[in-house]
Amino acid sequence: MIIAAALCPSPPLLVRELTGADPVLPDLREACAAAVGALVAARPEVIVVVGPGADTIAWPAEGRLNIATFGGRAARPAGTADPAADPPVPLSVGLGTYLLDQGGYTGPRRLHSVSEDEQPADCLRLGKEIGDTAGRTGLLVMADGSARRGPRAPGHFDERAAAFDAEVERAVRAGDLRALEGIDPILARELMATGRPAWQVLAGATHGSALLADVMYAGDPLGVMYVVSFFLVLSELTDPRIPGLSRRRR
Repeated sequence: MIIAAALCPSPPLLVRELTGADPVLPDLREACAAAVGALVAARPEVIVVVGPGADTIAWPAEGRLNIATFGGRAARPAGTADPAADPPVPLSVGLGTYLLDQGGYTGPRRLHSVSEDEQPADCLRLGKEIGDTAGRTGLLVMADGSARRGPRAPGHFDERAAAFDAEVERAVRAGDLRALEGIDPILARELMATGRPAWQVLAGATHGSALLADVMYAGDPLGVMYVVSFFLVLSELTDPRIPGLSRRRR
């Protein structure tokens, strides 16, 4: 049963070990930390990380991002395993595990990637399987919006990108994740919106749940649309195990 979910993007610049002492996109980093912190504060029994990848597959729970691939060196607390020995996972999933580690989460986790080629119905089905998990489940979804929002964007400018991203943002702000079910995978691919399959997993996992949404960030500082949000299932608002959580619609 999904009790809460967090939505974050997956740019490598979220990793402090890659950018040195100078903060890069500090507002985005802070928003991601806040969303993951709220997810952990909801006290799930397990957190499932979902992000786009080459294949739709489950990964070992101990998998981590191979920061060395990007020229960095992972930092680990003293006494923990060598990060080089961790099973490598796709970038998006690895960034999810990085955010959980940075947020101090040490509980059980499950990792899934979902292919960009996956059809919406299959993404929704995977989401339903995650949502039907026994026990209190948290969901961390790593997903980027379109990458064609300006002349410096990775895919250059496409006039359709703004409307596409605006509809996704509207659905997220309203907690109306069913609206994500109908995203056209062909249009998403043309706009380089790699998060489309992960959004639809999120929609499938929360289908039928009333959600309170807190959007903590929405912007395109690198020509790619990033949205950060926390979702709390409304039935959890009175749960005494969730201290001090106060969420609002924006």
